[in-house]
Amino acid sequence: MKTVLIVVAHPDDAEIAMGMRIHEYARHGVRVWVHCLTVGTPGSDGTEERRDECLAAGAILGVENYTFSRIPDTRFVENRGEMNGDLLKVFHEARPDIVYTHFPEDQHLDHRVTGQEVTTVALRAARDLCYFRSPYSLGFEPTKIFMGTRELLNVKMEALSCFPSQRQLDMSIFRKLAEIAHRQHVHHRIVESFPSGLDCAELFRTAREIECAEQAEL
Repeated sequence: MKTVLIVVAHPDDAEIAMGMRIHEYARHGVRVWVHCLTVGTPGSDGTEERRDECLAAGAILGVENYTFSRIPDTRFVENRGEMNGDLLKVFHEARPDIVYTHFPEDQHLDHRVTGQEVTTVALRAARDLCYFRSPYSLGFEPTKIFMGTRELLNVKMEALSCFPSQRQLDMSIFRKLAEIAHRQHVHHRIVESFPSGLDCAELFRTAREIECAEQAEL
């Protein structure tokens, strides 16, 4: 079975960046593993509410494995050693075919460090590596555009509704971004050629993709 590993800095990063792509993988039988490097700050009653939110969102999207490290939020630079050790363990267990993570050029330092550390491990432990665009990516030019349907977008928004702790974020913005994301990068004549119903997108940048020739049977 093909395995996709998505490594993110914070709860909700995966769902915001590629919720449609995650669900599309899952519903076609691909094993999806999301690893989040922090569980966030506990709630006032001591519960790890953001971890629970991730698990609820993952169940909606079809994530098979949702795992967590305990890197302190906003303290990624000081904990690179622990992060690297955790990533090596996750990669060893998941044995991914494709890895997705943050674009290393990002305004958010946690995102930037995550992208750098995952790249270091992935280039030695996985065939293909792809970056997703986050709201804070800098100079991001996509080389891969996933065109989704309204059905996929609705599932993504249902997953994002599992994060009520993030009251500072207007999750409806991410629906609007998905609806217009491709317009900046795809000529309107190409957009007009898309099959009916493919009108929302998530953006990616390929860091490495390996193709193997088919070998003739001897």
